[in-house]
Amino acid sequence: QVPLVESGGGSVQAGDSLRLSCAQSGRSFGSFAMGWFRQAAGKEQEFVAAIDWSGISTDYADSVKGRFTISKDSAKNTVYLQMNSVKPEDTAVYYCAADTDFWTLARLKNTPAGPRPGSWGQGTQVTVSS
Repeated sequence: QVPLVESGGGSVQAGDSLRLSCAQSGRSFGSFAMGWFRQAAGKEQEFVAAIDWSGISTDYADSVKGRFTISKDSAKNTVYLQMNSVKPEDTAVYYCAADTDFWTLARLKNTPAGPRPGSWGQGTQVTVSS
């Protein structure tokens, strides 16, 4: 497990942009695949996006494809989630996760009950008002 700390959440209007950050404390950031998940009140946690250790391969939930972008900056040990054209249905607590296996993260897109990533952040609230 590696420590993960999310930041950047807040309250925005529909159509606005927001960027979430997830900082990893550790010297092996480059070997981890990273992902973002979210959980709205009263709903199950769902996959949002994932990026492999190289930063080349990414995957997105259909609900955010074309609006959200995941990226990583290895020099800063940080992964980002750029959220554009946000909608009220994007309101949720967003969690960062890390695993040495990209497919452990990406598989949760269609198999939410699958094996869980090894590391999780504490979550950051995003609220989108109409």
